[in-house]
Amino acid sequence: MSNVVVLDNGGGLIKAGHGGDRDPTVVVPNCLYRPLSSKKFLHPSPLSSITSEDLTSASVRRPIDRGYLINPDLERDIWSHLFSSLLHVNPSTSSLLLTEPLFSLPSIQRSTDELVFEDFGFNSLFVADSPSLVHLYEASHRPDGLVSKAQCSLVVDCGFSFTHAAPVFQNFTLNYAVKRIDLGGKALTNYLKELVSYRAVNVMDETFIMDDVKEKLCFVSLDPERDLQMARKPGRQNLLRCTYVLPDGVSHTKGFVKDSEAAQRYLALTDGVPRRPVDARKEMDQTEAAEKSEDRRRIDLTKNEFDLTNERFLVPEMIFQPADLGMNEAGLAECIVRAVNSCHPYLHPVLYESIILTGGSTLFPRFAKRLEKDLRPLVPDDYHVKITTQEDPILGVWRGGSLLASSPDFESMCVTKAEYEELGSARCRKRFFH
Repeated sequence: MSNVVVLDNGGGLIKAGHGGDRDPTVVVPNCLYRPLSSKKFLHPSPLSSITSEDLTSASVRRPIDRGYLINPDLERDIWSHLFSSLLHVNPSTSSLLLTEPLFSLPSIQRSTDELVFEDFGFNSLFVADSPSLVHLYEASHRPDGLVSKAQCSLVVDCGFSFTHAAPVFQNFTLNYAVKRIDLGGKALTNYLKELVSYRAVNVMDETFIMDDVKEKLCFVSLDPERDLQMARKPGRQNLLRCTYVLPDGVSHTKGFVKDSEAAQRYLALTDGVPRRPVDARKEMDQTEAAEKSEDRRRIDLTKNEFDLTNERFLVPEMIFQPADLGMNEAGLAECIVRAVNSCHPYLHPVLYESIILTGGSTLFPRFAKRLEKDLRPLVPDDYHVKITTQEDPILGVWRGGSLLASSPDFESMCVTKAEYEELGSARCRKRFFH
């Protein structure tokens, strides 16, 4: 087993494991939570374990806000539990590969270094940014692809705290060309909470539950105006309507979608045209039968359930049209064009042809299709646009870090504890600049 610990310290999830492995040993939320039944904050269970934790109205404390570390003491507590109870590693005999967001402030970098060397006593440290690790993994994963041959790509990292469009050239992120949108998974969940609280049930305190609603029911619309019209239709004509049942704390402690088939009916429309008249008719018949069997049920608030219609696509729409919410930000397509235009003209055609999507917020159905649709009119006609989604956008950064940690040159790239004690944080950090 490698003595290099690879830690992708995201704002939403921590992905941690040993260098050289394909997948992280543990994926755990980067927070502490306090359920109503407890008087103290608890460590959440890893995502891989099946637990019956009741997360209804749980309070959440996060060490990372808007992508940056704001509470080192809380992060120390979370890391301590991670290294001792989940990973079972001894920091004093291990090296650490840590991911850090782009444009991190020197004071935050100093706090991170103190955590790594003084509190945990790691042997050595290497700090990497997410886009370069994603590029490294994609280039090695597809050795015959354009990313590997041109050593150039545009990484769109749509994560928990924000979205970056970052050009990468020969494994180095071109910092001067990186563009950022202050929107990520957390903002989308908060917007969904506001919409549902205003229209149906007050869910402003249900962070974990609304995350689940977003992941299971939201999708990216290819034609928002058409879908808004459809969301107004009554009964079986509305292919977007579906019901989510909140946990009751007795028979079930997790929420669930009432009719998973109804949640997929929006797929009956492809680019505004029904797939085939036969399919459409068959789905209408199924819908009608389902409605008869449920006796045209209405939403029963005593059972803690609510309907979703246009919220399902209006929430991810924020990433493409932030101006609709009054935010003075460019949409994702325009953000990518600005990032490319900040680079040398010789790189433009290659960047447009090697766009890589990573981060949990790119998992919405039809995300890549909609991005290509928005991007094509903004890109010169003689350039190809090719968008690749990683096979697992959540683990993509960690896998790149694991690959780097297993390379023979890794130890020589690290800053050792002795160098940190002799030179201090600022001097050591210059090794990671380019």
